[in-house]
Amino acid sequence: MAVHHTRPMLRLARDSAGPCLAPHGSVVAVGALDGLHRGHQALLARVRERADALGLMPLAVSFEPLPRAFFAHAPLPRLGSVREKIEGVAAAGLRTLLLLRFNARLAALPAEDFVRGVLVARCGAREVWVGEDFRFGHARGGDLALLRRLGGGLGFAAHALETHAHAGARISSSAIRRALAAGEFAAAAVLLGRPFAIGGRVVRGQRLGRRLGYPTANIRLGRRISPIRGIFAVRVHGVGAAPRPGVASLGLRPTVGGREMLLEAHLFDFDGDLYGCHLRVEFVAKLRDEEKFASLDDLTRQMHRDADAARAALARDPVPA
Repeated sequence: MAVHHTRPMLRLARDSAGPCLAPHGSVVAVGALDGLHRGHQALLARVRERADALGLMPLAVSFEPLPRAFFAHAPLPRLGSVREKIEGVAAAGLRTLLLLRFNARLAALPAEDFVRGVLVARCGAREVWVGEDFRFGHARGGDLALLRRLGGGLGFAAHALETHAHAGARISSSAIRRALAAGEFAAAAVLLGRPFAIGGRVVRGQRLGRRLGYPTANIRLGRRISPIRGIFAVRVHGVGAAPRPGVASLGLRPTVGGREMLLEAHLFDFDGDLYGCHLRVEFVAKLRDEEKFASLDDLTRQMHRDADAARAALARDPVPA
């Protein structure tokens, strides 16, 4: 009889206070982890590898909202949703994610108290892994040197993962956001380690697209701020085994007076009910910016041109065999 080995489910914790999450010790990764790009993937893989070697729990500490967004007092474009972060940490084989609520109290916590209260008392850290430029604690007072100094007396070793670079440039969430904003989706995919995509559940819309001959699967972004806006050639995952080609709009729909950011994907040569389905829309090429048209007839004519342009862009970028 075949034996199926399943990976243990990820345990999610949100509070800095509470019982120790790893009483027998852990190897800890700490970072914002937005988008889980190739650098983040390498960090989580190293933590899993070290935990396996030492017989300890692999554990990640991250923050929501992102500290940068908290201090900016403004929405920050995100490479991934909170759900995608949680799923990515689980897929990397980590057992526990401490997803701390980043608020004024946590921002004011001295770095030494974060080490003692969170990394040691809450996480049972025996090894701590961070990126080379990681800063933490009040006024960003903590760094790798502080971790190493405190670790000597608190029973853990601290390490920085070597910087991951591509074409001589450091892989970072900021670099990926810049590539996406410039429409450089192939370059962003290299840095991410996968194509950039936005996922979500299909909701009912105004059904205007269907009346115009272009029915769409609508995904609300909610509070998530996308790093891109406009009209795109896309591939939609979650409808059958293979991704489906299509064209998508991501924005406010100025022609119809939209007030909510919405992702609307039209799947080519498809006629089915997708309400309630969870789809992932992969962005292949930007076709144009959003535009307000004088009439629905003008909009429809442009939609025909967009569909043709999307088919051409997808033909130039075939799905790998």
